Amino acid sequence: MDSTLKKCDGMGGEVPEASPMDDNTDLPQVTDDEFERFVIRSPVPVIVDFYADWCRPCRLVDPILSRLSTDLNGKVRFAKVNVDESEEAAESFAVHAIPTVLFVDKGTEKGRLVGILAETEFRAMLKTCFGVP
Repeated sequence: MDSTLKKCDGMGGEVPEASPMDDNTDLPQVTDDEFERFVIRSPVPVIVDFYADWCRPCRLVDPILSRLSTDLNGKVRFAKVNVDESEEAAESFAVHAIPTVLFVDKGTEKGRLVGILAETEFRAMLKTCFGVP
């Protein structure tokens, strides 16, 4: 599957093998109404997963983000935004494809991953954008 890397680029990696779909992600869902408070004004960096329920590649990203959320508890905040239900948030960051994962700090996009990527690429982006190992 083709993937695109924007900003903080220079990272490579293999696309992960298909894994079981995880419909029970533990990441908080954020709506347009909550986006400003939860993401833009967050006191810690935020990883925002833009997805849709019907998007199978989006579901393949869930287990990676869930593991990272557990590993980085308190250092980084995680959020999921359903693009079908929260169009304003997606438009405000020019999200045109899913899955798109944004790395946001103090309301500013620091990095972006688009498509299905390996966990190592997410970790490299965390280090590059947020200084988090």
